[in-house]
Amino acid sequence: MATHDRILIKDLHLRGIVGLNEWERKKKQDILINLEVLFDTRAAGKSDAVEDSINYRTLTKDIIAYVEASSHFLVEALATAIARIAVIDHRAEGVVVRVEKLGALRFSSSVGVEIERRRTDFD
Repeated sequence: MATHDRILIKDLHLRGIVGLNEWERKKKQDILINLEVLFDTRAAGKSDAVEDSINYRTLTKDIIAYVEASSHFLVEALATAIARIAVIDHRAEGVVVRVEKLGALRFSSSVGVEIERRRTDFD
């Protein structure tokens, strides 16, 4: 049975290299990341033990380290890499990742993508 439980990480403000233009490749830009990590939380709810859940502090640290060190042309690629971290490295059943570049388009506060990935997407 698929779980409907979600661990939410909201409004993670980071800086990283993402974009096609030469100036975007040289200077880190503001990136906003939101995640819905799909994970059955019943065992953690019963035991009250972090070992039975996803340690979202560790997950967030891994995402921060990745984004700050990475360089992608497309937000789609960055979102996919973040999804892989959650699913492969942190045992998530699936994840919804939203990545937005702040101020990337004139007259818009942000532009970005939202993707959903499951473990089978990374086999």
